[in-house]
Amino acid sequence: MTISASTTNGHVNGHANGAKHHLKRSPELGFSTRAIHIGSEPDPTTGAVIPPISLSTTYKQDEVGVHKGFEYSRSGNPNRNALERVLVGLEAGAGHAITFASGSATTATILQSLGPNAHVLSVNDVYGGTFRFLTRVAKETMGIESTFVDLEIATDDEVLGAMKENTKLIWIESPTNPTLRLIDIPRIVGLARQAPSKPLVLVDNTFLSPFYASPLLQGADIVIHSLTKYINGHSDAVMGAAILPSSSTPGRDYDGLVEKLRFLQNAHGAVPSAFDCWLAQRGAKTLAVRMKAHGLNALRIASFLTSHPAVEHVIYPGLASHPLHALARTSLSPHTQQFISTLPPSSLAHGIPYGGMVSFRVRGGARSAEALLPKLKLFTLAESLGGVESLAELPARMTHASIPPAEREALGIEGLVRLSCGIEEVEDLVEDLRGALDGLEDEDSGCESGLATPSDVSDDADGLH
Repeated sequence: MTISASTTNGHVNGHANGAKHHLKRSPELGFSTRAIHIGSEPDPTTGAVIPPISLSTTYKQDEVGVHKGFEYSRSGNPNRNALERVLVGLEAGAGHAITFASGSATTATILQSLGPNAHVLSVNDVYGGTFRFLTRVAKETMGIESTFVDLEIATDDEVLGAMKENTKLIWIESPTNPTLRLIDIPRIVGLARQAPSKPLVLVDNTFLSPFYASPLLQGADIVIHSLTKYINGHSDAVMGAAILPSSSTPGRDYDGLVEKLRFLQNAHGAVPSAFDCWLAQRGAKTLAVRMKAHGLNALRIASFLTSHPAVEHVIYPGLASHPLHALARTSLSPHTQQFISTLPPSSLAHGIPYGGMVSFRVRGGARSAEALLPKLKLFTLAESLGGVESLAELPARMTHASIPPAEREALGIEGLVRLSCGIEEVEDLVEDLRGALDGLEDEDSGCESGLATPSDVSDDADGLH
């Protein structure tokens, strides 16, 4: 397998459309090895081991139109190119990566590429910002129609029946945000190939990251990430990315789609800064190390929550008791399967690590959930996810507040607590949760009138939270 790296002379959006050189990926190079070395070759001028940050907005041309691959930083930047090479190296089956100023910018550009009056079939439990864009921006400004279906339980006939002659895209999150529904990606891909319109299949892989899941190997046409989350991993940069397969197939012109996405990005300027690209590349180097810790911590926390009397229901597909645990296992990437095979049986007594996100409900409903969150000391009450620090939120009032209340209720979002389990010492996190949950039990109905409730939390989130 090869990983493309752009060279000089002639480009679309800062990337060569002429000759390319390739960095060979040997079969023995593991996930972390690729993360650390691809795109991080020592600087040829100074020998610097860490790539420098290229802040220049413009680049010298030797003659008119003759340059070293870069003209203007909106169209291309060395740090952006380096990060995109890393992403191609990490997302198994990838050949192209395009980085954006945010996850929302990624979403907007992909939907814009469909053209006017297209139809999108989306999983019903989708991130609030994606729902908002589909139902408001795309509908009102592009004429794009969206149909939302529970792709976890819908039959083949129901999925096929939801497609139309102008269906151009199927939008999947798996696990979904925030109810952690699991979608059988190969099944949906197979149905998409049967449909007359042959829609593209997109998978938002933010929750699992390229470490735990490889949707392109399962047949997906596009994988997107909020790089803000696990790939950057340090809660200090807002970015997004679209990643596509390495070669086109009959009916699937990936090279043409990449060129179109780059053109649109360059035209409306949805580009990340050089510094943010440098930060995300730095974060990606430790992705595997962090994801292992996130997953093991989440498994331990989910197991604890199932045993606490104040907890009504726990959602974590890694738990052996989860109804779709078998699907979770089969959806794991090859490198995660290898990682799990090295774990001692004691670590797998209750299931397997499956990312760092856990959702649960407490007895007493939404009011008890709101009362719980301020009691936490190590879990910070905040939006977003995927950083080294643990976060807790109430999606119905925060990241998914843009979804109408009736739909939130139907989806099971009301009263749900979402945890982003960090990489702190797991027993410290368990004790933090235990103390807060015990405090709920000590209160009359879990909701004393004197408790403050977060009533003014903004849902105006820019990334894929």
